[in-house]
Formats: sequence, structure tokens, C-alpha cells
Amino acid sequence: MTTQELVSQIHKKKSFLIVGLDTDLDKIPKHLLEEEDPIFAFNKAIIDATHDLCVGYKPNIAFYEAYGIEGWKSLEKTINYLNDNYPEQFTIADAKRGDIGNTSTRYAKAFFESLQFDSVTIAPYMGRDSVEPFLAFEDKHTIVLALTSNQGAFDFQTQKIGDQEVYKKVLQTSKTYENSDRLMYVVGATKAEYLTDIRAIIPEAFLLVPGVGAQGGSLEEVCKYGMTKDIGLLVNSSRGIIYKSQEEDFAEAARASAKSMQQAMQTILQEAN
Repeated sequence: MTTQELVSQIHKKKSFLIVGLDTDLDKIPKHLLEEEDPIFAFNKAIIDATHDLCVGYKPNIAFYEAYGIEGWKSLEKTINYLNDNYPEQFTIADAKRGDIGNTSTRYAKAFFESLQFDSVTIAPYMGRDSVEPFLAFEDKHTIVLALTSNQGAFDFQTQKIGDQEVYKKVLQTSKTYENSDRLMYVVGATKAEYLTDIRAIIPEAFLLVPGVGAQGGSLEEVCKYGMTKDIGLLVNSSRGIIYKSQEEDFAEAARASAKSMQQAMQTILQEAN
């Protein structure tokens, strides 16, 4: 998916919502455990209930790897279902990969070619030769962890190298990478006060923003400081949508939660225009 196609979907749906598919067998409705593939059954129901309210889905790969080969099969079914039935959706493999050279190429092939995701999250700590192999794939997007929403982000990301914070160094340096126009960045909603400085470095790049909802981030604050002329934001909500109910009405409850976020986004977009 090209960036322009993504922007078009945002305007069409009046939404920049990403639904996180962090599917945990301990949290899904008990009646689904009787299904042949409970994870896929849950994901399919969530997708069918919310697809018109969001512009993408973000499976967190750990929630599938934890179940071994069966979990990987569930992930494969999920991405195939999305690509076959809702090809307009922007898909994010939240894998947080990143290694040197040929290893990164293999990670990229796994998610971009074998599974046909539109994007993948990566950790940039190992530098240029761990990031550029992902950027070699045309019409795919590499989402670099820049400033995350967890408390431990302050351990390293906001510490200074000389007179510049590490997260700013990541942003600045990544702009020099080959095919850097295919980069997006993770910036946590709980770090909204940093967005002005972030936009000074990457004024147009898309930001994937977790932390709105269950982690306490403010949608309004994120949009106030992070929105661009092409929106430039993808706001993710996982637990706040998919686990609104553990009963048989779980899909309807997820839709209601997604609808609430979409309506808030629609209002923000109307005010921006």
C-alpha cells in the first residue's frame, strides 16, 4: 500500500484508527475456545465488526509466537483473511525486529513477502545496516521505534548523547537512510508533549501512536501536536477495543468502542478542515 492510498482511506472513512489484534487465549470469550482455531475465530469476528471504522490492523506477533506453530498458523489465517476480504486495510506486523544485514532481509521477507503485511515495526538500535534491508521493499513501510509509551522509555530514549536526546538522534539519523521516504515512526501517546520537537525533525512522516485508551494517552493532545496536512497519524487501540466484553456480544462491544474512537477522530478531522 502506498502512503497516498493510506491517506485516501483515512479521508474516506474519516478515521485514522488502527485496531491492535493482541489476541490472548486467557482473555477471549470462553465460548470461542471450543472453535477449531479460537484465535482466528476471535480475530475474524473483530475484523468483520470494525473494518469500516478503522484503516488498519496491527497483530502483535508475540501473541501468536507464544502458541508455537499453531499460533503462527492463526496469524497467517488472519493476514490472509484481511488481504482477501479487506484489501484496503493497512496491515502492521508489530514484530519489533532488527538485526544486521542478511538477517534483517530475512525478517523483511518473512513479513513482506511470505505473510504480505504492508509494514513491520523494527528496533533501530543496531543502526543503518539493520534498517535499510527493510526499506528495500517497494510500497512497504518500516516503522521505527522512536519514542515509546512504556515507562522504561526514559531509561535510554530520552537520555542525551552530547546535547541531543537518543530518540532525536534516531529520527535525525534515519532520515539519511536509503529509501527513508518509506519510514514511519512509533511515538507513544503518553509522550504527546514531545511531539512538537518530533515534528520539527520529521514534519511529514506518519507516526504510529499506541497508548490512547488503556494506557491513558489523549487523542486530542496527540492530534493537536502531531497532525500534518496529510493527517500523518495512525492511532492504535488494542485492549480498549477488542476486550470490551468477554461474553458472546464481544464483537458488538468492540464495534461500539471503535465507533466511539472513529467519531472522535471524525470531529477532529472536521475541525482541522
